[in-house]
Amino acid sequence: MGLRNLCDIFRKLDYVYINEGVNFMDADINEVSINGSVYVLKADKQEVIKNYVIIRTYAAGCHAGELVSKNDTVVTLRNARRLYYWSGAATLSQLAMEGVSKPEKCKFPCEVGEITLQWIEIIPCTQKAIDSIKGVTIWSA
Repeated sequence: MGLRNLCDIFRKLDYVYINEGVNFMDADINEVSINGSVYVLKADKQEVIKNYVIIRTYAAGCHAGELVSKNDTVVTLRNARRLYYWSGAATLSQLAMEGVSKPEKCKFPCEVGEITLQWIEIIPCTQKAIDSIKGVTIWSA
């Protein structure tokens, strides 16, 4: 699609906004038609829970838990599980958004009350991921 087509679309939207009184700032637009083809919004973003996170550390692996505090190098988590091994999520990002699809193959030990870690990466989790992580059977040797 060229710039000219986009300009035409915005002119039409502007015409509707001015002449028909539609407020696009408040509109819930889930599809758009361009040259006869209709494009539909794929899916709503899943809402992340800001205080439940996955932490990638410098030397202590990956952990999931409730974020208590954070500074430039250190975080403290409460009710945290070490993510020793996971299956059914390709990356930590996918794990934080979707959880795991193969919980029976995961190795997540029991929760610890509190842990302080040097962090490299902090990823907030969705409720779906939290439920998945907490639903994995406790792994022990």
